[in-house]
Amino acid sequence: MLTISLATSIQTVAGQSASAVKLRLLKKLRCTMKYEKQAWAGGARIIAGVDEVGRGSLFGPVVAAAVILNPNDRIKGLRDSKLLPTERREVLSERIRARAMAWSIAAVDAEVIDRINIYQASRLAMREAVLGLARVPDHLLVDAMRLELDLAQQAIIHGDALSASIAAASIVAKVARDRMMQELDAVYPQYGLASHKGYCTPQHLAALREHGACPLHRQSFAPVWNAPEQEEFAFLEEV
Repeated sequence: MLTISLATSIQTVAGQSASAVKLRLLKKLRCTMKYEKQAWAGGARIIAGVDEVGRGSLFGPVVAAAVILNPNDRIKGLRDSKLLPTERREVLSERIRARAMAWSIAAVDAEVIDRINIYQASRLAMREAVLGLARVPDHLLVDAMRLELDLAQQAIIHGDALSASIAAASIVAKVARDRMMQELDAVYPQYGLASHKGYCTPQHLAALREHGACPLHRQSFAPVWNAPEQEEFAFLEEV
């Protein structure tokens, strides 16, 4: 029931920001191996969790990861990357990369996002991440989407808060994208990318008003081409 009513709950809780309410509700979800066990029981052998990050950002690529966890090597503490502090995400990302059976990262840049839209770009990044795996999965657990792949797959709403495999993918993708933003901050210091990672914060909007957009901004996103009138988009800021 919680996953079904989450969007409605975000809109109806008074006096709290949408992002704060969403995080509070997501924290109530349990990240387990339930969906992996169901897939194994159905005959699956190699299961990949797939997720993306950066969908709501105004700047840079959307980044996806696919992770095949080792069923005989449980990594403790996996959960939605948004619910983890930066230091913990870094530690878990290294553990996942070292101990997973396979992992892969793919990115789709702002130019492609503007051309095909963010939804399709997110699907493309996730598909490419799966295709980049060193081992071929026979079952996918995907966060809220279906991919154009001839593989058995299950789209799970709030999958990064419910499935350990998807959570692992969200952590790897989030850490990879954050590192990209740190590196790009040195190239475009006027935007403060190191702090907000390209998301729609007051600081980022102020920088857009002062300096205008750069080639890596998503030109199709309203706050980029009309920043002074778009401060209501600040709810897209990622924790």
